[in-house]
Amino acid sequence: MSELVLVVEDDQGIADTLRRGLIFEGYRVNVAYDGEEALASARDQLPDLVVLDWMLPGMDGLEVCKRLRAAGDVPILMLTAKDSIPDRVKGLDAGADDYLVKPFAFDELLARIRALLRRAGPTQQAEVLRFVDLELDTGTRQAKRGDGEPIELTAKEYELLELFMRNPRNVLTRDVIYERVWGYDFGGESNIIEVYVRYLRRKLEQEDMPRLIHTVRGVGYVLREA
Repeated sequence: MSELVLVVEDDQGIADTLRRGLIFEGYRVNVAYDGEEALASARDQLPDLVVLDWMLPGMDGLEVCKRLRAAGDVPILMLTAKDSIPDRVKGLDAGADDYLVKPFAFDELLARIRALLRRAGPTQQAEVLRFVDLELDTGTRQAKRGDGEPIELTAKEYELLELFMRNPRNVLTRDVIYERVWGYDFGGESNIIEVYVRYLRRKLEQEDMPRLIHTVRGVGYVLREA
């Protein structure tokens, strides 16, 4: 199951943008609009990571951060418009694991989330899935072809590739892929599978390597030899 991110942000527009963007990248998302709601949400369902705004109505982000930290070791990424060094120190001293100043690029937010989740992840014996010259390490969540360098994958790219690697040579219909990988109603965004297959192909087919993920027109996709 994909990681659960709790977004704590009182600006509904920003909160909605973060929620949709994170869901698009494969995360499950809960949203809270103030500190009390955030603490209640965390008590009901402990998140894997918290994206926490500093300036909240009532209980501010620093206090929320302190209380979350006192309750456990969940990674906390603090968002704020405060960019002075003393303010950054306050956030980190309150228990934040990382600090991102508004306005920020969404890609940078994703990179920091991935880094925090990697650091927080349990040490485990990695399972390496193999098909032809393609390898997928479930511990590092990286792919590799032949003797090439490890290929970094986003959360959703990894889940999609893992599905293919666990079902080699089996044609996976679009409905199966939606159910097994997304589990979310994207409404009009019906090309989401094509988009992520294109992302994977771009990363896996460098230097004119043979195609492994093939389109079965009108049905879905299959991982097989060229």
